[in-house]
Amino acid sequence: MKKRLLFILLAIGMAFIACKHQPEEKVKLMEVSLPPPPAAEKALSSQKFSAPVIKANEDNIEQDADQISDKGGESVPLATNKVDIEKKIIKEGDIRFESADVVKTRKQILTSLKHFGGYAENDSETTDAALRSKEYTIVVRIPAKNFDAFLGTVSSTATKIDSRNIRVKDVTSEFIDTKARLDNKLQLEKRYQNLLSRAGKMRDLLDIEEKLTEIRSDIEATQGQLNYMSKQVAYSSLNITFYTVQPEQVATGDGFGYKFKHALTRGWDFLQDLFFSLIGNWPLLIVFAVVFVFIKRWRGRRVAK
Repeated sequence: MKKRLLFILLAIGMAFIACKHQPEEKVKLMEVSLPPPPAAEKALSSQKFSAPVIKANEDNIEQDADQISDKGGESVPLATNKVDIEKKIIKEGDIRFESADVVKTRKQILTSLKHFGGYAENDSETTDAALRSKEYTIVVRIPAKNFDAFLGTVSSTATKIDSRNIRVKDVTSEFIDTKARLDNKLQLEKRYQNLLSRAGKMRDLLDIEEKLTEIRSDIEATQGQLNYMSKQVAYSSLNITFYTVQPEQVATGDGFGYKFKHALTRGWDFLQDLFFSLIGNWPLLIVFAVVFVFIKRWRGRRVAK
């Protein structure tokens, strides 16, 4: 019995010594990744695949707007479309000339205008009875490619050209800037429409709709400016003024009545000229009157003696 007990103690001692000399195994907690419990795993999966909740308050709206602002935000650059870099030229002019027959000239101008694909914006007529003149003013719009040819046709109808001025303006850079602003505003509108579809609160909806109304107003104004500039480039403007002076007509005749009337008119004109000439020489009349009175008195004294 004692030998068996001693053997057991000896075995326990050897086992203790062996365990003491065995190297310790260090475990780093950071390297251990435990699987989440079923409830947590379900919550994580729900959070990963559910639609994000958008709080469309003022700060979020401004942050999203800044990323696609019409000036091209620095945080998220906008995708800009390639703009046509063809030169955009606006040509305008005016011409004033004298014509022998204004009615015929007007007809020729309108016929030529129709031939070159233009149209008249304004057509007015003025008659001055005192100056015996008639004047026409026509403001036309002509395709830019036909401007020079049409101007040459108009000049050929003139008897004497008083003035001719042609003005050319390059609006290429202005056109490109306006087009870029319009594209950016359209992208900004799409971003706000996306926010509108994802907003959940009534206050957020009202704020976004108010911002969309402001953006739409800017888009319409910019589009109108771009359309007007395109029209100015496509159709040149020319202000045409032409006139004629009627010669003074002198009545002629060989009848007795005409000659008698003409003689009375000349006699009356002669009396008027004589009367005004005498009034104009009144100092000489006074001198003659004084000399006449002096001579008459002197002769009277001699007769009395």
